[in-house]
Amino acid sequence: MPSGKKLYVLGEGRLVNLASAEGHPAEVMDMSFANQALAAEYFVKHRGKLRNKVYVLPRSLDKEVARLKLKAMGVSYDTLTTEQKRYLVSWHEGT
Repeated sequence: MPSGKKLYVLGEGRLVNLASAEGHPAEVMDMSFANQALAAEYFVKHRGKLRNKVYVLPRSLDKEVARLKLKAMGVSYDTLTTEQKRYLVSWHEGT
């Protein structure tokens, strides 16, 4: 660098975990691709209604991907009761 500092580029400037290591396991990539596909679908459905800005994938879509992944893995889980939800968002109870 002109300042005299050195810059070490790993993996030819690509994502190091993909270029220089084993990358992400398929169990992570399939969820990532599912989120990307749902995001693309969301943008198509809302075409003309969205401003030019960075959007976060709606939580409902992200949760749906997680639900389907757990189901495919044979994992079951409980849902929170109303009382548990109220407790989690309250600073009045617990620590």
